[in-house]
Amino acid sequence: MNPNRWTKVASVIFLDFPVGTGFSYGRTPFASGSTDDQACSQAAQFLRKWFVSHPEFLSNPFYVAGDSYAGMFIPVITQIISNGNQAGLKPAINLKGYIAGNPATFPAQLNFTIPFSHGMGLISDELFESLRRSCGFDDQKPDPDSAECSLSLEAFEQCTAGLNEHHILWKNCDDGDAQRHLHRSLSGEKRAVTDIIGETSLLEPGCPVDAIALTLFKYWFNDMKVQEALHIRKGTVGTWERCSTDLSFEILISDVRPYHANLSTRGYRSLIYSGDHDPQVPFLSTQAWIRDLNYSIIDDWRPWILEGQYSGYTRTYSNKMTFATLKGGSHTPTSNRPAECYAMFERWISEKPL
Repeated sequence: MNPNRWTKVASVIFLDFPVGTGFSYGRTPFASGSTDDQACSQAAQFLRKWFVSHPEFLSNPFYVAGDSYAGMFIPVITQIISNGNQAGLKPAINLKGYIAGNPATFPAQLNFTIPFSHGMGLISDELFESLRRSCGFDDQKPDPDSAECSLSLEAFEQCTAGLNEHHILWKNCDDGDAQRHLHRSLSGEKRAVTDIIGETSLLEPGCPVDAIALTLFKYWFNDMKVQEALHIRKGTVGTWERCSTDLSFEILISDVRPYHANLSTRGYRSLIYSGDHDPQVPFLSTQAWIRDLNYSIIDDWRPWILEGQYSGYTRTYSNKMTFATLKGGSHTPTSNRPAECYAMFERWISEKPL
């Protein structure tokens, strides 16, 4: 039903990953836990097994893709697949590159929240200068334990704590009314999800449709008929949670810039995109680590256009990496800029300029 679905131009495998997320599970306590490097190896192993069962897709160009924290996995998985191909593992996967949206990449990305907030008019010039002077914005902070830094960070928190963490212009909504309405809507006859979302949004004017849809997801995924349609094995997963905090998962990888650098030397294409109103992983931090790769620019900063309107800005590098922003985009811009994201993806996957 979605006119901007990426499946119009690509076959997509949606993977619950790492184990314990979504409907994924392990049959033993050992199998239910993992580190990030183990999880990435499991994903690559899964993929080769999937291609054994579906050899008709082996000739298709293949890309690894994901948003947000998946940015820590995407280049690792891509490199593992590439290493496997070079080692002669079968079946050989027709790996062409990867795609990452507002991707978590390296620890210092959190420091870019401060210049992002200043540029967006969320903090004053004076506070910005105090933060830059006393705290610093990179790995070599002057004196983060100083009294000035502590007071400045406290003032920064006061200025930004009430903002929506996915988009600085969205209301930070209380979903109580939305949840009560959903209970009433779902207790009666079967109705279209889109109708329920539309009705609920009227109760909280200005609240993003995304937030309302997220409230609805847990009802939809925990419906037994939905689980049967998805072939979920009964008894393997209790209540579906969008963001589970009960994972047996250990983080060992904190910086994936070396993986991006390595993949660049191997000639893979990459699309890195950012919603430009996202305070979680600001586009400034993404631009910073891309600069760290130190590749020359072959198509300099320019607007990219959809239906006569500026939809964002883009730049292409000599390592076949394209960076693009989504004007007004959130932390996951496919949700609030679907037409623009589809146009961006369709052009890039077809190897056309944005």
